[in-house]
Parts: sequence; C-alpha cells; structure tokens
Amino acid sequence: MHTSEAVTDNIRVHVTARFSPGHSQPHRNLWLFVYTIAISNEGPETVQLISRHWVITDGNNHVEEVRGLGVVGEQPTLAPGESFEYTSNCPLRTPMGTMHGTYQMVNGQGRRFDVEIAAFTLSEPYTIH
Repeated sequence: MHTSEAVTDNIRVHVTARFSPGHSQPHRNLWLFVYTIAISNEGPETVQLISRHWVITDGNNHVEEVRGLGVVGEQPTLAPGESFEYTSNCPLRTPMGTMHGTYQMVNGQGRRFDVEIAAFTLSEPYTIH
C-alpha cells in the first residue's frame, strides 16, 4: 500500500493506493490500482470541489492527463472541519507508475484555487523499481 499527503490553503488531501490483483490481467498488459482519497477542510471557510486534474505516468514514462468536473460524479461542499472520502481506480499498461494532480476548489466568496494531490506510487507487489 502506498500513501501521500499534501495540505494547500487549509485543505488536506490524503491518498492510499493499492494493487487490485482480482481486477488485473497482466497477460493482457492490464494492472488495476485502487486508490482512496480523503479531502479534509481544516480552514475557517466552506469550500467546494469543482474539478480535478490528474497526471498519470506508467512504467514506460507514458503520460496521460485526465481532467473533469468533480470526483466520482460529485462536487462536494466541505464546511470547516468536514471531510469527503471516495474510492476510484486507475488502469495501467505496466505493473508500476505514479499519479499526482490538483483539485480546483472555490470558496464562498467565489475565489478559485488549486489544491495539490501529492504524487503517489502505483505498484504491483514485488515489482522491482
């Protein structure tokens, strides 16, 4: 299991990622990784997650960028002290890679800002890096 954590403008993003052997097919160059993200508002004002931007790099240094509204079909609003957690997945064509990115947030006054998602490793157990 791999983790990462970053805090930007009082928003903490904690990631835990693991290999999903039951959904992977290495003989078809498909490795699936599951990640759970907890987004916590440690600041004094309510914020809303508007969009996401992921940078996914596989073991061959092939980079794919993914942008979209919200996360798992939601644009959660977090009052001070609240958290939102979700689980998603990432398929790779190699047994290892990395992910990092940003969430675009907006506060009650309409100020938009990016929150860092620190890089985390996607790795099949026992893979030599």
